[in-house]
Amino acid sequence: MASSSMRQPVYSPPPPSTGVVLEKHSRSYVEQRQRAGTVDAFGVRMLREWGLGEVLEGTPIPESEGAFFIDGEAMPIDMDDDGNESLYCPQQVLVRNLTDAYLRMGGDLRYEAADVVLENIEGDHTRGRTHGHTRVRYQDPDGTARTVECDLIAGCDGFHGVSRRSVPAGVLTEYSHRYGYSWLSVLAAVPTNPSGMAIHSRGLAGLIPRGPHATRVYLQCAVDDTPEQWPDARVWSELEARFGTTVARGEIVSSHIVPLRSVVFDPMCYGNLYLLGDAAHIVPPMSAKGIHLALHDAEVFAHAVLRWAGDGDTSLLDGYSATCLPHIWNYQAFATWITHVMHNAGDTTQAGEFRKLVARAELQRQFTSESANRLFGELASVTN
Repeated sequence: MASSSMRQPVYSPPPPSTGVVLEKHSRSYVEQRQRAGTVDAFGVRMLREWGLGEVLEGTPIPESEGAFFIDGEAMPIDMDDDGNESLYCPQQVLVRNLTDAYLRMGGDLRYEAADVVLENIEGDHTRGRTHGHTRVRYQDPDGTARTVECDLIAGCDGFHGVSRRSVPAGVLTEYSHRYGYSWLSVLAAVPTNPSGMAIHSRGLAGLIPRGPHATRVYLQCAVDDTPEQWPDARVWSELEARFGTTVARGEIVSSHIVPLRSVVFDPMCYGNLYLLGDAAHIVPPMSAKGIHLALHDAEVFAHAVLRWAGDGDTSLLDGYSATCLPHIWNYQAFATWITHVMHNAGDTTQAGEFRKLVARAELQRQFTSESANRLFGELASVTN
């Protein structure tokens, strides 16, 4: 992150970093795996200011008028974002473009790194140490044992990765909330029509574009459901029932169950290890804020590394967790609210009829109250 082609901070940056990125999977797997698609105004601003605006270019997604469908009635979404720019860029396209940019800068990215082990992660950020150095051990694709000596580790390996599991027991406090339902997440090879979210007594449903001929399907389901309980015919019939209209059908490429949960780990660092993105926190997909929080962590960490590498000042590294956590909790509040409202407004299994009517009143306020819509837009189209 110290490349001279990125945004210049107020202090003089050090020479380009000799950082190493380890990736568990193959490059083809990483660049083809379908993920979320919205980069909000904060992410767009951040990438452009760091000189990486080009990574936002890629496979275009046809414009479509999204809507909320409530009991089959379409309520078009009029998003007045006051000039805040967000982009629909499929995350696998963003990852591919970031990878290309990183490699052009001379980055060292090693795919199919197996059996990763972190050693001596406790430390004091002292540069140039010769004893007790932090190490990462792994095996390359042909089974050869490798070791990377390093000063700092950015743990960006997701909720189930090795980074957070390397922190001694008792150091991190986990705060979590589990919702009483899951989502069946389906990738279908078909243009998205219609596009939006449906609220219905049978449960929530979503049809979200992921490319010109790709759609991500979401269907609220029981926490103990399995993909085998959702054959193709049931997926399409349930979508049409919840949207109240015909939907474009096509090949279902993959499906899996997504448990809805909110999780935060505090602190987000230990010694020379810093946790970023899903390694440190999870938000339910209803909020569409997972990529936002990961990018925010990355920018805070990048500034801290540049300050430390440039003049030895560890203050930003020491304050990394304290800087990130208030922002994360703010979006956990938003994520919890929008998740409960959208689900309670339809299926009464979890919260009952009273909460359903309260949730619908809250949703109606989004369409009738300028102040309520402005507050929603402030969080949904965040710029900082």
